[in-house]
Amino acid sequence: MPQLLLGPLLRYVGEHEATVWVETDAPCEVEVLGAAARTFRIGTHHYALVFVDGLRPGSTTPYEVALDGERAWPPAAPGVWPPSLIRTLDKESAIRVAFGSCRVAAPHHHPFSQRKDKHPQGRETDALYALALQMREQPVERWPHLLLLLGDQVYADETSPGTHNFIRARRDIGEPPGTQVADFEEYTRLYYDSWQDPAIRWLLSTVSSAMIFDDHDVHDDWNTSGAWLREYRAKPWWDERIVGAFSSYWLYQHIGNLSPRELEDDELFCEVRDAEDGKPILDAFSLRADRQNAGSRWSYCRDLGRSRLIMLDSRAGRIVEDDRARTMVDPGEWSYIEEHANGDFDHLLLGTSLPFLLAPGMHHLEAWNEAVCAGAWGRPAARLGERMRQGLDLEHWAAFERSFRDLAGLVEAVGAGRRGEPPATIVALSGDVHHAYLAEVAFRRGAGVRSSVYQAVCSPFRNPLDEHEKRAIRAATSRPAAALGRALARSAGVPDPPIRWRLCTKPFFDNQVATIELHGRSASLRVDKTVLGDSNVARLECVLERDLA
Repeated sequence: MPQLLLGPLLRYVGEHEATVWVETDAPCEVEVLGAAARTFRIGTHHYALVFVDGLRPGSTTPYEVALDGERAWPPAAPGVWPPSLIRTLDKESAIRVAFGSCRVAAPHHHPFSQRKDKHPQGRETDALYALALQMREQPVERWPHLLLLLGDQVYADETSPGTHNFIRARRDIGEPPGTQVADFEEYTRLYYDSWQDPAIRWLLSTVSSAMIFDDHDVHDDWNTSGAWLREYRAKPWWDERIVGAFSSYWLYQHIGNLSPRELEDDELFCEVRDAEDGKPILDAFSLRADRQNAGSRWSYCRDLGRSRLIMLDSRAGRIVEDDRARTMVDPGEWSYIEEHANGDFDHLLLGTSLPFLLAPGMHHLEAWNEAVCAGAWGRPAARLGERMRQGLDLEHWAAFERSFRDLAGLVEAVGAGRRGEPPATIVALSGDVHHAYLAEVAFRRGAGVRSSVYQAVCSPFRNPLDEHEKRAIRAATSRPAAALGRALARSAGVPDPPIRWRLCTKPFFDNQVATIELHGRSASLRVDKTVLGDSNVARLECVLERDLA
């Protein structure tokens, strides 16, 4: 009898339809609520996306998964987790979106639950694990409708214990890339380690998820610059690594982001699904996706009741070969983003793994560094600037001046009503930086912006900074750092940003998860950190609550 290896994952959910993703150990027919799909094969692996239709808006429907007619989910043994549910959206009801990024997969027990400064493998308490435990005790009405995973869902360059052992058993780790993931097979094990924990598995089976990758899903500092790309493409193991990265991302993350209608119109999905073995097709696509921007789009859009979420790929679609013509996304992807960034919604959410707005001092430093790398201070300084860029991770939106200004202009146009009725809020949701904060945006006098505009950042789910790193972030968010950064940027010829912003909060450094709640024209933000309660049971504790509109 076929068995579930991973899943079910509840992925796209609208008002009437949903998709459920699974990985199985053999080919079979997968059935959910009367809807069925055959698995498709990628090498020795088998996957299915089941399209469930005919649901009522605002309904809550328990579901099971059957493989070839036999129930495979929930597990046969009595469990501690409630039934998996599909909760459809409703234009008249509140929508809760939980979000964050950066989750290293590791067991929940000692030593992995220790602090990093006390044990090298310590990652403290997993925020998604704590969220699942909290939901188990809550009424369904308080659960998030959507879990937004904003990058570094897996760490290919910092492998989990299970993947580490898997790698050691199949090849010589004395040869590059060592204990890092080398190919598609090792990526599949990494996803298994990340999603097979019973609490995480239940959470992902009952809360719709939307995902986007960041650098560690592929490699630290991935696509930082042209110099970085040239260095890594010259490595003999890189092609197999990048093919495995894109192929596994497409399978485990990307296809579940799309609606059933989008998938039926997706030529690659249909070709892979219908092939006897889709791996050669997917491998060829993945290598092309690494070598050229055109032909692949990772950004996407979801409507959440009367609000809209646009997920912006700020990693794979970059143009970085020429330091004088860098962009965060290629022209085709940017056209897609512009096309969908309209008003006429109660709220507009812009999901991007890398924060659009950093602390001002950090923003000016990155803008200065980009100018120096492009030759503003001469060739010797450019070489030093490149070493700084890679060493300090100076590669956020601030380090892509053209794209930063384009996005700022787009937000202003939407907020001022030049692209439809302005939404009550425009909120950029991001992760990556291993701390959480809220920033409020102001526009030039006469811009006519009527929306409240914010940057909300939440990171990490489970990968906290050490004390030295925390001190560096606190220093970088200070007023002296902002003044020094602005002076540096101006000295390199960088114009002042077209918008102003201020941090509304101090940085929060714990493992944490944030939730934005949208109801009509109202919006609020909450950030919860992980703590260990009685009997060392993980729980969440609120550190920030704020009305946004």
